[in-house]
Amino acid sequence: MRARITQIIGFVVTLQTILFLTHYLLYETWTLSPAGSNVPRSLWLKFFLGVSSMSFTAASLLAFRYTNAVLRAFYRAAAVWLGLLTFLFVAAIASWTIFGISRLAGLNINFHRTVELLFGAALAVGFYAVFNAGWTRITRATVRLANLPAAWQGRKAALISDVHLGHVRNGRFLRRLIGKILKEEPDAIFIAGDLYDGTAIDAGRAAEPLNRLTAPQGVYFVAGNHEQFGDDSKYLGAIAAAGVRVLNNEKVDVEGLQIIGVPYRNATQHGHLAAALRHISLDRDRASILLTHAPDHPEIAEAAGVSLQLSGHTHLGQFVPWSWMARRIYRQFVYGLSRVGKMQIFTSSGAGTWGPPLRLGSNPEIVMLEFASQ
Repeated sequence: MRARITQIIGFVVTLQTILFLTHYLLYETWTLSPAGSNVPRSLWLKFFLGVSSMSFTAASLLAFRYTNAVLRAFYRAAAVWLGLLTFLFVAAIASWTIFGISRLAGLNINFHRTVELLFGAALAVGFYAVFNAGWTRITRATVRLANLPAAWQGRKAALISDVHLGHVRNGRFLRRLIGKILKEEPDAIFIAGDLYDGTAIDAGRAAEPLNRLTAPQGVYFVAGNHEQFGDDSKYLGAIAAAGVRVLNNEKVDVEGLQIIGVPYRNATQHGHLAAALRHISLDRDRASILLTHAPDHPEIAEAAGVSLQLSGHTHLGQFVPWSWMARRIYRQFVYGLSRVGKMQIFTSSGAGTWGPPLRLGSNPEIVMLEFASQ
């Protein structure tokens, strides 16, 4: 327990140090003119950036213990600012890069005017990313599976992941999402984890809209890492009480199709996932779908004989430049339909957001899969 507390303190101190230095860079970039005509260093700017540098850390620590209207508003504002900070940081680096190149080329540019233009562009892009994060699309894909039961030929399934109900996304967001899903009339619905954000929340009340989520062949959920930060029983109990089938290292047979669920905690390491799939006793000669939160070890599922893996978790990085990092980590499995050996895998970019409610270079989505024989 003491080691865990030490790790948390170390993470918080590191994060806060990075945030403080980033805000200090913005301040110096905005106020300093290398040409000699300094911009006035107003007290309100120091105060704003000083408070802002601590806002997300403070909001996050409070959000894991408390929930009320004031805190939710504070958390949303801090989360939006954290996202905008990324674009402003890139703009600051670009400003100094342009200045350095211009000096080497013997050009005399107005540094502060350059900063104004780039900071303005950064904020415009950032606010578009906020808007884009709330615009849920329908993504359609056809999946051809060997040994697909005749009953599943032409059927449709909805896949959602990473809704992240908490201080930013709430029941109203989930109700809109469910309305879009039901309009598609799917035969089955899969929820690939992180329905909750992990912050303080009334889990039962947040899950109530799931009562409307019905499909002829069932609605299935598997836990993600945000449900399993600690004891996941309150989340899983609320989801089950809303009528959703929670899959916990188990298999259900639905008209000849094997539907398997392995939660995040049992799928993060090679040995754990392999052991869970062995325990489930998968029939390799029949089509199967594995629902698991992250596309961490698709080669293990393929070796076990899974036909199709459905995952989320990556968010496709949510927005650049983090999307570049996500692609580097998850390679071809970061998003969309891909293949490893005989198994196909579809990774969704998710419906919600974590941390900054921004998306640029990725879209929030509901995935509609249509099944066909291979």
